Amino acid sequence: MEQVLDVIGATALILLVVIGAVAGLIAGAVAGRRKLLYLAAGIVGAVALPFVLAALGLGVLAAGGLLVIAIVALVGAVLLLAVVRALFGDRRS
Repeated sequence: MEQVLDVIGATALILLVVIGAVAGLIAGAVAGRRKLLYLAAGIVGAVALPFVLAALGLGVLAAGGLLVIAIVALVGAVLLLAVVRALFGDRRS
């Protein structure tokens, strides 16, 4: 885990937050409501998934460099946004 934290560094952490924010803003614009919820979920998903994978022992994340970390962050943001959409989505039935 310490190796991943060394690799990620401040620049990569900022990149993770930006990726999550963009994904959250897009999801909020598509949903039309609860934009702040989608923004927060996108950021949390993008930042959390690389750390979760590192904690599970996937060293390829650190070896893959910044591009792999960015792709994993995007996947994490999209996954958490899908969960938020399923839990708090449109309830008009």
